[in-house]
Amino acid sequence: MRDVHSWSEVLRLLLELTATLAFALSGLMEAARKRLDAVGVCVVAFLAAFGGGTLRDLLLDQRPFFWVRHVNWLWGLLLLCAAAMLFMRNRHFEPTERAIQWPDALGLGLFTAVGVDRALETGSPALVAVLMGLVTGVFGGVLRDMVCNEIPTAFRDHRPYAVCAFAGGWVYVGLLHAQAPGPVALLACLAVTAGLRGLALWRNWQLPAWQR
Repeated sequence: MRDVHSWSEVLRLLLELTATLAFALSGLMEAARKRLDAVGVCVVAFLAAFGGGTLRDLLLDQRPFFWVRHVNWLWGLLLLCAAAMLFMRNRHFEPTERAIQWPDALGLGLFTAVGVDRALETGSPALVAVLMGLVTGVFGGVLRDMVCNEIPTAFRDHRPYAVCAFAGGWVYVGLLHAQAPGPVALLACLAVTAGLRGLALWRNWQLPAWQR
């Protein structure tokens, strides 16, 4: 049992680290398009990468925050920002913006799975856990866009985003209630959330918008 628990913790850490990298890249792209200075780039990348998890930890009263426990991630983020400012130019932005939609979908799935998992660990009810997964997956991007003076992509893109996280969270809860192993539920949540977002991008699915 100890080996299974240890493997699960390693899996969670890897998922959270990969999600952090994916959202940090999305923050870098937004900061580059807005032509922010070095401080602005670091702040926007930080908010995108750590904003959702920080809000989750605040709401669940978890201390220290996950990025405080893994301070090396902060150093990695600073190095990533410095490298991007040194080596990326305007010609890189447009293709990278299109390409980042797919890592962003992966990051959404990763953070949603980890958020639901962390909330269930605290004994939260199923609905609260699913919402914590949604917050973890979506709120970093919301903060990124707000700081860059944009309506958050999650609200204006019309292609399902938060809905994908909500559906994936319920897959996690449902599998746990069906007595599936925790890592299986975690990976299934990731696959469903990222898969639905990927399908929405590929097929250009649209949510109903406010009519004039």
